[in-house]
Amino acid sequence: MVQAIATIGECMIELSGQDGDRWRMGYAGDTFNTLWTLRALAPVECRADYVSAFGDDPFSQGQIGFFDGHGIGIADSPVVSGARPGLYAITLTGAERSFTYWRSDAAARQLASDPTRLAKSLQDRDLVYFSGITLAILDAASRAVLLAAIGRARKSGARIAFDPNYRPRLWPHLESARAAVTDALAVVDIALPTFPDEQALFGDAAPAQTVARMQAAGVAEVVVKNGEAPALVAHAGATVESPAIPVETPVDTTGAGDSFNGAYLAARLAGNTPADAAGRAHRVAAAVIQVRGALAPFDRLRAAFAS
Repeated sequence: MVQAIATIGECMIELSGQDGDRWRMGYAGDTFNTLWTLRALAPVECRADYVSAFGDDPFSQGQIGFFDGHGIGIADSPVVSGARPGLYAITLTGAERSFTYWRSDAAARQLASDPTRLAKSLQDRDLVYFSGITLAILDAASRAVLLAAIGRARKSGARIAFDPNYRPRLWPHLESARAAVTDALAVVDIALPTFPDEQALFGDAAPAQTVARMQAAGVAEVVVKNGEAPALVAHAGATVESPAIPVETPVDTTGAGDSFNGAYLAARLAGNTPADAAGRAHRVAAAVIQVRGALAPFDRLRAAFAS
């Protein structure tokens, strides 16, 4: 049976600093980065869509064309007249990155503006993935529309995966972020949080506390990423540590967590156990931080996943 996956969120124009004053333009965003990895690692016949809202400007057209050239569709996502994508620039200090954003009027903020089209985009999916950034770019009413659509997709048989991906600057205050993430967990099967984010958002003292809180919310499978420390993998009553893979000279850490998520989900869709999936995900993340930008070449992702 041909699988179908969808991720939901905002894909932006990415400007990454090169030598001197030269910049390289690409396309990236947390949920798109995850779909990129999923697309690379899933079977060729798998149907993969990025669910968002797009503008009708040349940059949006180029973005959609880039997706299509790599086997990624946009399902029934709306194309909004006069809208355009958000933009961000990456600057690096060694391998660590910082970001500057221009996204307040991005088309993706209208991804839940048409509930019928959104629901259609999520129909007949084996996996649906979204993040806390997906929630943060929407107003409260649109978040409710999105979570209702995801809930219906789940009832129809989709597995729902979620990374809270807390970014304080996107939220008016901490309490609204906590409430939105808590609401989201009610429709989630697989949670892929990062511990420092959960510590900042909920005050968790240790990854085990993050696992316990998410399990109490009804999430069956939780993988807590923690940088160079082991990930904590909890599923079916068992909790194990999955060691990260050290990289002596990382080039660019952009997209490491997103690629981990994509590789983990690809492995789970292929029938790997959670522990085995986490091991593959660490290998893929280690490969990604050895290249510039958020999107590593497909062949590099596949080689790391298979090793």
